[in-house]
Amino acid sequence: MQDLISCRFVSARHNVIITGATGLGKTWLACALGEKACREGLVAHYARIPRLINELSIARADGSYLRLLGKLAKADLLVLDDWGLSPLEGQAQHDLLEIVDDRAGIRSTLVTSQLPVSKWHDMVADPSVADALLDRLVGTAVQIHLKGESMRKKDPPPKE
Repeated sequence: MQDLISCRFVSARHNVIITGATGLGKTWLACALGEKACREGLVAHYARIPRLINELSIARADGSYLRLLGKLAKADLLVLDDWGLSPLEGQAQHDLLEIVDDRAGIRSTLVTSQLPVSKWHDMVADPSVADALLDRLVGTAVQIHLKGESMRKKDPPPKE
């Protein structure tokens, strides 16, 4: 945990995977680590995977695709939030592989997901792409699995 708090995992070029049920603080923790990286003088970039897939599609159409890939490749820490909300199919799976491949062994990537890593392969349509993605993401990853009750249930809304 000290490596995470100190952001040493970034300089070591290790990935981080945070899994757990909805409401346990995966995104909060990922953003806190991204903010800490920025305070350490590093460049962090946050993206929700569903929105990123849409941005990549638009970038491909308007000619800014390579520029967007370059921006994502240069971030010291790339936070990819919400892996596995929907299956990766078609061009989306290849685009995500391009991003992950550009960073593998060079920069750190942090991924959050409600799904355990053991189910990630099934979320990618092409098994070869799934193998490549998981090999690059999971191989050097620190894995954190959060457990407990949703934090959103702990504070009921105020009564009017």
